[in-house]
Amino acid sequence: MRIVVVGAGEVGSYIAERLSREGHDVVVVDHHSGRLDALASEFDLLTVNGSGTNPRVLSEAGLDRAEVVVAVTNSDEVNLLACMQAKQQGVPAAVARLQDSDLRGAPGRAMRAAIGVDLVLDPDEQTADAIMDLLLYHGVSDVNELANGEVLVVGARLAEDAPLVGKTMAEIGAYYEPEWDFIFGALSRDGEMSVMRRDAELEPNDLLRVVCRRQGRRELMEIMGLSRTDLRRVMILGGGRTAGLLAGRLIERHVDVVIIETRYERCLELSERYAGALVLHGDITDIDVLAREDIGSFDAVVAATGEDDANVLACLYAKSEGASETIAVVHRLSLLPLLEQVGIDAALSPRTASANVVLRMVRGGVTAVATFLEGNVEVLEFEVSSGSRADGSGVRDLHLPGQMLLAAIVRDGKARIARGRSELRARDHVVAFVTPDCVDEVKQAFR
Repeated sequence: MRIVVVGAGEVGSYIAERLSREGHDVVVVDHHSGRLDALASEFDLLTVNGSGTNPRVLSEAGLDRAEVVVAVTNSDEVNLLACMQAKQQGVPAAVARLQDSDLRGAPGRAMRAAIGVDLVLDPDEQTADAIMDLLLYHGVSDVNELANGEVLVVGARLAEDAPLVGKTMAEIGAYYEPEWDFIFGALSRDGEMSVMRRDAELEPNDLLRVVCRRQGRRELMEIMGLSRTDLRRVMILGGGRTAGLLAGRLIERHVDVVIIETRYERCLELSERYAGALVLHGDITDIDVLAREDIGSFDAVVAATGEDDANVLACLYAKSEGASETIAVVHRLSLLPLLEQVGIDAALSPRTASANVVLRMVRGGVTAVATFLEGNVEVLEFEVSSGSRADGSGVRDLHLPGQMLLAAIVRDGKARIARGRSELRARDHVVAFVTPDCVDEVKQAFR
């Protein structure tokens, strides 16, 4: 599939990377030559230097041969113009990143329809949603809901004193027979991520991705050594759009919110829009400011400025002062190993949620996708088609690829963990861990 990505920023680069690894014909358009050079040197894709609004530049990118255009610059106007030209050239699918709430919502519906925007992305809102999930599931590194919320994909590090330490997957499976509420799908250790196998033995500090039935999440947290904390007070460092959206969600849940923002004018805006929050004018890198507000007394501290260094340093200080949980928004993936070593509880990037939405569209027949920053293993949700090889077959009889684990089956709105003896039917939804190189092979069994 030929895919044109307009914008080589954080979101666009990640989307282009994921798509190129799957063998798609990816072309990235951006006016910043340095970003393009970095992408081209690392991944198998083409780049075109110039504006995403320029017809000549888009023609050079092969717009007339594209099947999908993904416009994800920081400018709503550029993204809309790129999508408009894509539709004029007959491109079947156009995706636009839109930050203006009116353009995304009902007031902009007629204009989006006239232009031909098929899918709208909002990384700020998706990041706020992801942070909210982390706050609600204390102690986890990431949470994804699939199958209308019946299935959770939970990421968390295994505590040193957790009951699972030293156990193999086979031993854990035998203990929880005959019916499981969760299954361990992927393991990250020493910077390498892989689909879980029966002989894998768990070690302290392993980063695990677990598919869990909603009713099994409490037991899962206990056996992984995670604690649960009621959320009462949250401090948000930075007052950008993501921070504002998060503050609104927390206030709706009657959580006490304190926001520290360095721009005075933005403080006034936040105070007017989020009357339930205490908004303070100050520099989050100023320890005196953080100490004066007793940062260590908060249930959670979220650092969501646009500066990675400031976010990391503020979270480190909050942790040293006793904050129960610290969450840092980071843009440079190279920082992730450092954050894990120094004890920051969770780090996330705006890029993954947007990429998941685009990957779902590109793949076709896939209901949901969850990707992870530190590895290539993904979680897919898709429906079993009538007459497919899976329809009426047992899981063990499908002989699925080694780098795939069928984790859950959802039938008539009820989830159960998949087993070798489980039988599949048409219209079942399945949740599976896969590597990108076997996605097509997996889909063929279920379509």
